[in-house]
Amino acid sequence: MTQPPPPPPQQPPQSGGFGPPPGQPPQTPPPAQPQPGYGYPQGAPQAPQPPQAPQPPPGYGYPGQPPQAPYGQPGYGQQPPGYGYPQQTMPLQPQPGPPGGGGGRFNAQLAIIVAAVVAIALIIGGGVWYANSGADDGKKDDTAGTGGGTGGSGDNKGGTTSGEEKAPADPSARVLFQVPAPEVKNDSTVVVSGSWLTDKAYVKSGIAQIVGYDRDKGGELWKIPLAGPVCQASRHVTDDNKTAILYQPAMPTKADPSHGCSQLAVIDLDAGKKLWTKTVKTGDDLINFDNVTISGKTVAVGSTSGGAAFDVSGKLLWSPKPTDTCYDAGYGGGEKLVAVRKCGTYGQRQLHIQTIDPKSGKVISEYKMAEGIEYASIVSTNPLVVAADVGDSAGDGSGISDFFSIDNKTGKLRTRISAPGEQFAARCEGITRIEYCNLLAVGNDRLYLPTEEHDGTGEYSQTNEIVAFDLATGKQTGQRADAGDGYTISPLRMDGGNLIAYKRPPYDKGGQVVSIDGGSFKETKLLENPASDQVRDVETSMSPEYSEFLYGGGQLYMSKVYASKRSAGRGKEYLAVGFGTS
Repeated sequence: MTQPPPPPPQQPPQSGGFGPPPGQPPQTPPPAQPQPGYGYPQGAPQAPQPPQAPQPPPGYGYPGQPPQAPYGQPGYGQQPPGYGYPQQTMPLQPQPGPPGGGGGRFNAQLAIIVAAVVAIALIIGGGVWYANSGADDGKKDDTAGTGGGTGGSGDNKGGTTSGEEKAPADPSARVLFQVPAPEVKNDSTVVVSGSWLTDKAYVKSGIAQIVGYDRDKGGELWKIPLAGPVCQASRHVTDDNKTAILYQPAMPTKADPSHGCSQLAVIDLDAGKKLWTKTVKTGDDLINFDNVTISGKTVAVGSTSGGAAFDVSGKLLWSPKPTDTCYDAGYGGGEKLVAVRKCGTYGQRQLHIQTIDPKSGKVISEYKMAEGIEYASIVSTNPLVVAADVGDSAGDGSGISDFFSIDNKTGKLRTRISAPGEQFAARCEGITRIEYCNLLAVGNDRLYLPTEEHDGTGEYSQTNEIVAFDLATGKQTGQRADAGDGYTISPLRMDGGNLIAYKRPPYDKGGQVVSIDGGSFKETKLLENPASDQVRDVETSMSPEYSEFLYGGGQLYMSKVYASKRSAGRGKEYLAVGFGTS
């Protein structure tokens, strides 16, 4: 799975709860070097290092630095794995909050150079998924990245459609439950990516299993065992809460550290059942898929061997054909189905961005990107927004230098938005994970981006903003949401015409979830976590860049995407934690 390694957790509590130890003095702010003034929005500021930035483990690297990929990823991992399967909800008492409260479209030839770059993609960037409970069309649709989410058709420029998330009388939150990190032996690292939110359950991937937890208390509702680790998980769900995953056919061993990511399964999140598992072949060989998504009732998977699709009932809709000279590297799902189709050889690649019929694979519209752009990411399918690093000019490993706003019906370019990496903090992973962008959102026919961190007003403080771009003109709208001194704000998803965002806290406060009005950009606080040191340490060990965040109905869930051997002295570690208002 193309997930970045999780940030090393700060010291979690040593006992079964998050309450601060009696008499413990408050933390002092970490020292930091002041940064040059931030000339916003026209300046090109240097991107300062945030005081609490996650530090990647050995093997992390941008292109040119081959990483050590974790188990759960096809074709990678050289360390002998060891797995401990027990993963029960930790029996901790919830902590009180603060007072007061188309067929025949594909190529069987492997793009060898592209495959060589896959290892890089397994480490770079972060894929995080968010429940989109306020989509304009009323569908249940988990969309886009650390905050990358569409909000329906995107035609509501005034932001007049109210969202479903309402401010509580008291936004003070308490810890609902914690799920302990699964035991991992030896020095292996295992993918545990994938999380979803239904009316009744918080659902999270574990080591070779999917587990449904009670949203309020964390009790285990059901468990789906898998033959091997999860490689990829769709962030989208059908109207009746079905989703799709990719996983390995067996657990890795020292002799065989990876069995490839060949198994496609559909999961019923309400019933807690695996409905079916499918594989696809080219000749006699199983295809190892790179990505999976859902649009309507179609489950689509892409790879360097081409793409395939199934009806959610399990009926094959299309698969790669050896005679194809191009191949579908991956798909973006949600309200529409969009393929990133690759033609030509490495260095002379041309990407075709195709809106296709999810039942037949027939091309509805097509936009051809300039030759030489090797990778592209689907940010949103309706309105259609694509991100790319044109000429490798981003320079920061974000995978984004420009956004392309494309008309779904005609395939014509509406506008191109320049987003220099030194100014904006969004990230995409178009090398293999076509759909995984984070720290952004799309709605109201606008693109919402966070700026990079810059100096705040305090002596050591850092802060940033969210700004909006018009997808018709490519210009900034003038709307701006400030994080507040010491906070860093990131878009999570759309909620009707409103934007849901998370504020990573300073050293002495808890994180917040806010709703930003699509018209006025007025912020309304929906949730604020406890400010105790131990709660903060666990919260800030899961950053929006490198973890999965889900918010809905006054509850915030954070979870990690990798599990690894626990280091001596690190104390308790958590796979997931839930917060909720009363």
